[in-house]
Amino acid sequence: MLDLEHLRRDTPGCLERVFLDSAGSSLPPQPVLATVIGHLRREAQVGGYVAAAERADDLAAVRVSLARLIGASPGQIALMDSATRAWSEFVSAIGFGSGDRILISQVEYASNAITALHRARATGATVEAVPSDPKGRIDLEALDRMLDERVRLVSLVHVPTNGGLINPIREVVELAHRHGALVLLDACQSVGQIPIDVSMLGVDALSTTGRKWLRAPRGTGFLYVREELVRSIEPSALDLHSAEWTAPGEYRPAPDATRFELFECDVAARLGLGAAAEYLLGIGIDYAAGAIADRAERMRSDLSDLRGVTLRDLGTDRSGIVTFTVDGSDPHEVREQLARKQITVTVSGRSSTLLDMQARGLDGVVRASAHYFVSDSDIDRFLTAVADLE
Repeated sequence: MLDLEHLRRDTPGCLERVFLDSAGSSLPPQPVLATVIGHLRREAQVGGYVAAAERADDLAAVRVSLARLIGASPGQIALMDSATRAWSEFVSAIGFGSGDRILISQVEYASNAITALHRARATGATVEAVPSDPKGRIDLEALDRMLDERVRLVSLVHVPTNGGLINPIREVVELAHRHGALVLLDACQSVGQIPIDVSMLGVDALSTTGRKWLRAPRGTGFLYVREELVRSIEPSALDLHSAEWTAPGEYRPAPDATRFELFECDVAARLGLGAAAEYLLGIGIDYAAGAIADRAERMRSDLSDLRGVTLRDLGTDRSGIVTFTVDGSDPHEVREQLARKQITVTVSGRSSTLLDMQARGLDGVVRASAHYFVSDSDIDRFLTAVADLE
């Protein structure tokens, strides 16, 4: 575990501004930056193929690090360029047919919903939303009523992009598996800030990004697929990396999750993803999770005391995402006013989580997400700036 001052020195960007957008795209630490830039320089010296061959063992170790982070084995990890790619590649590998049902949560992220609707339109399947309960979490009783043998897939968002709630996982898995449905966990906002053990949770697949709480470069992500499942599904796209051409009319997919990968990739970014995972493992996920939760709860508590500020987070268990609105102020204008004071937040708009935002009558919320490198004085500056909004 590193102390706060060390973490901040490793993150020069947080010394220049109050950075509260790790739920969007966080600040990579110096070891990640050095890894990426170092490899790009090596590519410029010897070419991409030679540089990649020199780092073959390190590339293989990326899967080892990510597997350690989520309680998986390396063969269950496929490296991707985004969480969206990971989610859509898994869904596209499922052989949906007419009459099959796909269940999504009311806090489903737009990219996931669009992919599900696209697959349904192409195959004759249907997409249905499981409502949220009064506390904002997925309604387990409603899910139980909706499940039958026609449900092929249940998509569960662990932490929605527009609020701080944490959805239950194991309960959803048990209900879905009782009816033979697969569970795909969107962990885009949870990997890196919440301890995850896929073997305990029992999910069939998990998709996530590198750029958020993991603090990896943009253009990185990964897919986890349960070992017993991976050999029974075939991705929509294969190449000479994800499969072997065995005879003029035959091919054989890779026996593990690498069947979801393609040959061409950003090697520097993937090495950076591995460096980010190792950095987090060195700190300790429990330390990171506790620090993030403490910062979020302090912001929630103090924001709730400010006149004209309304907290918008739901749920009982909450994450590092804090959302709010300010009476009489458009969320985008709040973001811009804070930006002028060197405070970085973002806005989560209706289109990103359409069903949930419509149900709550919201067009947008201000989203503040403090990582473990955010200091108490940073939060003080943020709270003062919100109180002083015009």
